[in-house]
Amino acid sequence: MAVQAPIGMRSRSQNQRRKRIVQTAAALALRGGVEAMQMRAVAERAGVALGTLYRYFPSKMDLVVAVVTEELDLLETSIGRRPPTHETAAGRTVDVLMRATRGLMREPELADALVRSLILAEVQTELGTRITDLLWHVATRTPLSGEGAAAPDRDDRGYVLVGSLASIWIFELLENLKGRRDTDQVRARLETAAVPLLASFESADA
Repeated sequence: MAVQAPIGMRSRSQNQRRKRIVQTAAALALRGGVEAMQMRAVAERAGVALGTLYRYFPSKMDLVVAVVTEELDLLETSIGRRPPTHETAAGRTVDVLMRATRGLMREPELADALVRSLILAEVQTELGTRITDLLWHVATRTPLSGEGAAAPDRDDRGYVLVGSLASIWIFELLENLKGRRDTDQVRARLETAAVPLLASFESADA
């Protein structure tokens, strides 16, 4: 009779398998765009059965969102290591949004997939909430993790205003993708919106 692996070991193995799938998909996307992220190709290169891949990611869009989420993880790590130093909440949040813009625009098809997942809600995703949470931490100068970290109150007025700025960024990212705005124009428009939206954070910093 086969002996089953302990639950903790199975969980680690599943997490490693999922991570391998996402990294494989990301590598394919970097070489050939989202079109290259064919489910069968991802499964073959990741060394998993196609059915196993579909258990983790029921659709290609779910897999794309997972790759974009990995990019967001890297952004959060980068911010933890090198937080924005601007004196104002508006300046700090725009700094982070422009880092995200530059990162995503290195692979425009992934950026397009992010926009579609947020605007069209093609799949269930926490990306919008995670982006707003990140901006709230930057605006309030609270750590993302570790000592001093705090969860935002998502009903708080300040959090709602930060969420509004995130929504503006998504629209500006879409305009950038369509070639109707360049990066400098996106920054200028985000700065114009961020100053009045986040004015309440400045009094809190004072």
